[in-house]
Amino acid sequence: MSSVFYRSPGQHYPQAVRAHGVYLWDAHGRRYLDGSGGAAISTLGHGHPAVIAAIKAQLNELAFAHTQFFTNAAQEQLAHALAARFPEAGAHSYFLAGGSEANEAAIKLAHSYHRARGEATRHLIISRRQSYHGNTLGALSVTGHRKRRSPYETLLHQWPQVSPCYGYRRTPASLSDSELVTQLASELEQTIQRCGKEHVAAFMAETVVGASLGAVCAVPGYWQAIRAVCDRYGILLILDEVMSGSGRTGSWFAFEQEQMLPDIVTLAKGLGGGYQPLAAMLAREQVHATIAAADGFAHGH
Repeated sequence: MSSVFYRSPGQHYPQAVRAHGVYLWDAHGRRYLDGSGGAAISTLGHGHPAVIAAIKAQLNELAFAHTQFFTNAAQEQLAHALAARFPEAGAHSYFLAGGSEANEAAIKLAHSYHRARGEATRHLIISRRQSYHGNTLGALSVTGHRKRRSPYETLLHQWPQVSPCYGYRRTPASLSDSELVTQLASELEQTIQRCGKEHVAAFMAETVVGASLGAVCAVPGYWQAIRAVCDRYGILLILDEVMSGSGRTGSWFAFEQEQMLPDIVTLAKGLGGGYQPLAAMLAREQVHATIAAADGFAHGH
């Protein structure tokens, strides 16, 4: 009898004993093709010798130092590397252990940013239906995946949600891309007006929708139109690139191909490649500067 609390207690799980490249082996010698890299995490493959050597070298020097009291060279180097890849100078990274944590931090940062600017009533996060942002309660509150939400609905914030940019299911089907963009931007704007712009902190969405729609990109012009709506109402744009970021779309950030910038972007999965629990929340310079000039960011794990 196992003492593990499995995700599905009635299910039998084969025991993985080793992995290399794109394959895993179980205790009976069966080989499995890890075609999706687990949950789209193992983007470098299993058993990469350079990654393993780097982890061992770091463990020999320093395994843990509480970030409330210390920084460390690895953290500084990674933050510099991510800032260098961000299309605008001055981005700052806040590191966490997973995508749900990163999205929770982004929600809190949006609220903290507006509070630091004297607009503490801005607390609502607008998101999209058929989206997935994580399993912690805040991240689940902005998730539009009904099956994942339903067991915990009474615990969640009932924040407003709008339609996803799902060109395949556009209504009516005769809409052109530009007409669909106009329709969706108008829906977001009307939602902000209905809520009262003084109550809306941010709009949060996946640059490329992962689990809920299946690797769906927005139609051309969508993100520029959404950026314009957010700017018009003083709302932060948060992009969840937990799945689509870290080089998975041909550029380091998926949004780079959309000719626009988010105010906050989250990364995980491929950032650690399955070798360590690692995520990052990146904030533009003006967001970080606003927080730094106030009381700092009341958050941490």
